[in-house]
Amino acid sequence: MDKITLSYGGGGTLTHQLISDVFASAFSNEYLDELDDAAVFGLSKGAYAMTTDSFVVDPLFFPGGDIGKLAVCGTINDLAACAAEPKYITAGFILEEGLPGETLKKIVLSMGREARAQNVKIVAGDTKVVPRGKADKIFINTTGLGLVKKPLKASGIKPCDAILINGPIAQHGLSILLAREQFSYKTDIKSDCNSLWDIVKSLLQANIEIRFMRDATRGGVAAVTNEIAAASGYSFLLEEKKIPVTHSCRHLSEILGLELLDIANEGKMVFFVSNRDAAGALKVLKSHPQGKNASIIGEVLTQRKSRVYLKTAVGGQKILGMPMTEPIPRIC
Repeated sequence: MDKITLSYGGGGTLTHQLISDVFASAFSNEYLDELDDAAVFGLSKGAYAMTTDSFVVDPLFFPGGDIGKLAVCGTINDLAACAAEPKYITAGFILEEGLPGETLKKIVLSMGREARAQNVKIVAGDTKVVPRGKADKIFINTTGLGLVKKPLKASGIKPCDAILINGPIAQHGLSILLAREQFSYKTDIKSDCNSLWDIVKSLLQANIEIRFMRDATRGGVAAVTNEIAAASGYSFLLEEKKIPVTHSCRHLSEILGLELLDIANEGKMVFFVSNRDAAGALKVLKSHPQGKNASIIGEVLTQRKSRVYLKTAVGGQKILGMPMTEPIPRIC
């Protein structure tokens, strides 16, 4: 497969080889191995969460990950944000004519590794090849299905609830920017692309009273807190000094004039927990490898204006608005 490049309208033997040599071997499990038109499986009683997403990140490979790992992690994290244990994923691939087989295989193997590491099965998929110039190498669409462990709604957020995040922000967006533009700037910044179900599960198992949560992807912390404020009806106060940021990310954002709170993450969850459980939640997060730099970054106010306020590092206070544009496009 390494020497094969995809051709528009290839079909037949090439399609069969593509499925058997690349996808079936990388994603092998008892459902996919049947190679039927649909995966058939039983579901236990309970509520299920379903999500769908598309991934068009540029470049395909970046420090800390690639489009394949990102597709699996992004799907798992959307389910995890609903307190749903990820179970199954489907994956559709739009492939540009001329894409090297070696590139596709690396991406697919990366997806398989992440799925197996998270005990999630990729049970169905599809491939389509489009003419050269009609896509940008590869786009991936996924659907994820997970078993809800605890129903969560933004309406469950209450005044005095604590707002936490599991680690430093802006690493993914800045990593993509550096890889895409190929700056000569020397830095250790790499994407935080990771699956977050395990860290969510640790909070659930500790009986932490999670009111709501959401992963801070496009639009970063600013977008996600504004969205939740609008949904809950309450206003929030964030403290700039308590929001974890690495020295490298802060330095680069200052050079480029970017707002750190607007930049996307792919391994950060914003948690709203009851005030009485705030210290316990922080302890649980810090005991997890993906939360060792976790922090309580704010609180829910009694004010019902759906605003997000930021207490600045110099002691002032301002309204933190929704980002007007995506500062770094094609980050997922």
